[in-house]
Amino acid sequence: MRVCGFGDRFLIRVSVVVSTYTIDRLNDVLECISSLKRQTLQPLEIILVLDNDVGLVDFYRSCVSGDVKIVVSDGFGLSNARNAGVKSAEGEIVAFIDDDALADKRWLENLVRDYEDPLVLGVGGLIKPLWESKRPSWFPEELDWIVGCSYKGLPENKAIIRNLIGCNMSFRKSVFGKAGYFSTDIGRVGSKLAAHEDTEFSIRVTEKIPDHKILYDPDAVVHHKVPKSRANLKYVARRSFAEGVSKAIFSCQKSNPTSVLHVEKDYLRQLLSTGIPRRLIRGYKPENISQIITLSISTILVLFGYLLGKHS
Repeated sequence: MRVCGFGDRFLIRVSVVVSTYTIDRLNDVLECISSLKRQTLQPLEIILVLDNDVGLVDFYRSCVSGDVKIVVSDGFGLSNARNAGVKSAEGEIVAFIDDDALADKRWLENLVRDYEDPLVLGVGGLIKPLWESKRPSWFPEELDWIVGCSYKGLPENKAIIRNLIGCNMSFRKSVFGKAGYFSTDIGRVGSKLAAHEDTEFSIRVTEKIPDHKILYDPDAVVHHKVPKSRANLKYVARRSFAEGVSKAIFSCQKSNPTSVLHVEKDYLRQLLSTGIPRRLIRGYKPENISQIITLSISTILVLFGYLLGKHS
């Protein structure tokens, strides 16, 4: 058993959870695991969680090195997988990274530093898009959430935030004993685009454990691969609509749905007051016009999905 140390003042063990549902992600999974083994602060364990499929489990057991702990989920979907990983974890901190992401070599070191504050329950970091081809000129940085990355509008420095993004997040393991696990009623299953299990959990954590905080630390960096299949307007439209539906389902589960959506309101306000006007001023550049169109399409579809979800 490896123990992770950080200076003389701080000693902590970190379990890192990666989950996958398909053999098609093998190369991504191996690259992700390799990036975790290169950390300046070595994890206690790397946990690979697999859907409950015999063929899938046998395949990865034959491909992944023996020092990676393989765990089989009780069900299907991202929430079930993460919950299985948490229950198996032996570390005081449980960190999560997507199977198609690469961790910067100081990722864990920078995450763990923030847990020196006993009031910190969870820490997440910056997620940079790693485009398979270069970023399309019509794709604005404000929409990087569509490809599972940090978006323009998030804090540029360390800050307390409402929720973490699943590709780059961590929590004290003790938090799960007090707040429960990730909700299996929402969130992704396979390639379906539903989301917000990480948002719902983050909010529930701070509700169940008041006077504590969740931090966003942009020094803790993960690079998230963006395949060509997501660099098109069809994917933007589908993901935006699914976002709206997911937000409606998530907000309906809360006693005060208006208050939990304050981040989304601030985001929309920033788009209307700054993001779009700034591009209109520079409308002589074709990419600014195309980005305004993309922002408008995405915003309309999120709102449409939200309204449909509220009334379904």
